[in-house]
Amino acid sequence: MINTEQRRESIIEQLRREGVVRVEDLSALYNVSSVTIRNDLRWLEKSGCAIRGYGGAQLNRQFVFDRPLEDKGKINRDVKFAIAKAAAALINDGEAVIIDSGSTTSLMTKHLESKKELVVMTNAINIAYELASRENIHLMVLGGNVRSASWSIDGPTAEQHIRQYRFDKLFLGVDGFDLAAGITTPQLGEAQINRAMCDVSREIIAVADSSKFGRTSFCLIREVERIHRLVTDSAISEQYVRALEKMGVDIIIADR
Repeated sequence: MINTEQRRESIIEQLRREGVVRVEDLSALYNVSSVTIRNDLRWLEKSGCAIRGYGGAQLNRQFVFDRPLEDKGKINRDVKFAIAKAAAALINDGEAVIIDSGSTTSLMTKHLESKKELVVMTNAINIAYELASRENIHLMVLGGNVRSASWSIDGPTAEQHIRQYRFDKLFLGVDGFDLAAGITTPQLGEAQINRAMCDVSREIIAVADSSKFGRTSFCLIREVERIHRLVTDSAISEQYVRALEKMGVDIIIADR
């Protein structure tokens, strides 16, 4: 027998593979009542990853699921290069910054060679590897649990570590960016370390290509109105531009 959480995770995986599930089939598969399965699907719909229909549910394709970093890096790669370059240009000599894990933030390392006397903290093993030999950078790496899918570090040890410091800027990687739901991620541990990063940074800069807009996931990192800047591409909608400007968020379009 599996518990409720395990069953729901299994249903999510089936939704990702097949795109649709049926109450009758799930009830037989897990040997539970149809009422229990409907409660599961109701919970999945409330979480945002499923859309219920007659007799079952279908995948909400706007929902952000956890994906390996290698797969994320293949999406909109040219746009991500432009965004990373524009984000790195915001770093001034002598600043202390955090570079969060992510497929776009990891590309920022290529544009830091000319900077002087930087302090860079990161929770990303791949970013740390790229910066470790740079004489112009004092590198700090969080200690904690390693997530192999994203090459990132999280956990209570990492959170305690980061709260000892204060930084000028945070460059925050984004999985989901929605005006109402905020900036979200599929992983609770990642959300917790990202929230700590926000708390210790004077300026929060979200780094996201426009494919992330309108997408949501389980775990809130920050409400959109509480960030300072967004570095993105020219495919951002006018609706988003107007809303973000009204919130006081500075928008930098990288590929114009």
